Amino acid sequence: MPSPSNLLASSVPRIGVAVFILHTDPKSQKPKFLLGKRLGSHGAGTWALPGGHLEFGESFEECAAREVREETGLDVGEIEFLTATNDVMPFETSSSITTGTESRVGDGTGIAAVKGKHYVTIFMTARAKRAVDGNSQAETDNAPPEAQLLEPDKCAGWEWVSWDDLTRWARPQLLAQSDAAAENASASINAHIDAHVHAEGDAVVGTSRTLFSPMISLLVQRPGVVPGGENRGT
Repeated sequence: MPSPSNLLASSVPRIGVAVFILHTDPKSQKPKFLLGKRLGSHGAGTWALPGGHLEFGESFEECAAREVREETGLDVGEIEFLTATNDVMPFETSSSITTGTESRVGDGTGIAAVKGKHYVTIFMTARAKRAVDGNSQAETDNAPPEAQLLEPDKCAGWEWVSWDDLTRWARPQLLAQSDAAAENASASINAHIDAHVHAEGDAVVGTSRTLFSPMISLLVQRPGVVPGGENRGT
């Protein structure tokens, strides 16, 4: 691995909180959750959970509720810790990124070169609440709550997806990695797809998504951890 001076924009890892907002699909009885397409930041063009940076003095639960409300307008409860991953995000070059230790903005190319980043990602689960007669209560309707696009400069839109969707979309990225952990995760995902997706047809046929790197880290580093499911490890 390259030395920190060659890889990272900061020598101090930061803490990010990502939230699986769970809603049970009445047809499959499996939980679905929100994913959004990132814009204008590291990982632009990839799909990620609602979330953001942990602020000084916040608990994980407070950060999860705040970020979800700021990004989607949803009020959430039943907020619980799921797991954590160690995410070293490598160097990437993007025309939409303008921060970092090696910026070329202004050289006429319109391209910004950005060092990588190091995060600890805290994954949380939560359930949306719905306002009824001025009070907020747990979501019980069959239809998923409507997520608003409150930060259009950071997200292109939200979609409700399933774990089967996510694992199917992750397969090409896992196959592109050569380390043993990724290979094991890919083998596990292939078995999951054969056992569930192909049998039940739950995943959306004909769609594909590139996932934000912490989502891949979740599959590689924490196999068996499934939001809303029976987890075999944290």
